[in-house]
Amino acid sequence: MFGAHLGEFAALATAVCWTVSSLSFEVASKQVGSTVVNLLKLCLAFVMLSLYSLIVRGLPFPTDATWHNWIWLALSGLAGFVLGDLFLFRAFTIVGARVSMLIMSTAPLLTALIGWVFLGEHLTPLTLLGIGLTMAGIAVVVLERNPGERQVRFAHAPVGILLAFGGAAGQAIGVTLSKYGIGSYDPVAATQIRQLAGAAGLFVVGLMFHSLGRVRPALLERRTLQPLLAGSFVGSALGVSLSLLAVQHTSAAVASTLMATPPILIIPAAILVFREKVTGKEAVGALVAVVGAALLFL
Repeated sequence: MFGAHLGEFAALATAVCWTVSSLSFEVASKQVGSTVVNLLKLCLAFVMLSLYSLIVRGLPFPTDATWHNWIWLALSGLAGFVLGDLFLFRAFTIVGARVSMLIMSTAPLLTALIGWVFLGEHLTPLTLLGIGLTMAGIAVVVLERNPGERQVRFAHAPVGILLAFGGAAGQAIGVTLSKYGIGSYDPVAATQIRQLAGAAGLFVVGLMFHSLGRVRPALLERRTLQPLLAGSFVGSALGVSLSLLAVQHTSAAVASTLMATPPILIIPAAILVFREKVTGKEAVGALVAVVGAALLFL
């Protein structure tokens, strides 16, 4: 059973890893900013994966990858890590990990739409129902209307919500490009290629916005370094590798759907760790959004 559903199990394990890492990176991003955290977590994760690859494959770097692997996985890294994670980590600092990860549940429907537009994949009525449920669940959480008022407004900062949607778009594009670029190549080595491209892109972003000066203080400050190390290992090394293993052994839509469950997994952690108040409306909205995402692969 496990072997027959390796991709699905890998995707679920990815969701757990990303739940843990999102909480860790929220803490670190509020300390030193999203660009620095994103750059450092890629560098730290790359070192971790290089050691693993040296032990398991005998190659510390992905020197055996084809040009096809390098080009498409690098583009995937730029889309997912530079655009997607940069937006997402910034959203962490504005609306928090719980709301940001809920909005990230739109990644599967965006993946489905990308497949429809560029790959000629069909959108079934069930897929359309799933898209509608996902958007409805998110709307329940991010929109509100005070009693006696007819006007609907955002329950959270609109900028943070838009940034989280940008993160979802980056992940959707990254997953699609990874599916095309990885083929039968090793998932860990493929992750290294994505991380190298992402780190290069973020270095340029750091130069443009003069944020690289915060790298050294972040490495010397324990309150920042500890969540960085935890998030880098669990999310950027283990989680991303599992995500590529998932897309390698199942469809991109199925993998994206299962990897979109952190909005549910993160609620208990948000309550216990951050002492956040989660209303019944927000819990129901998260559940509806994830159910809608699940319908995309039924």
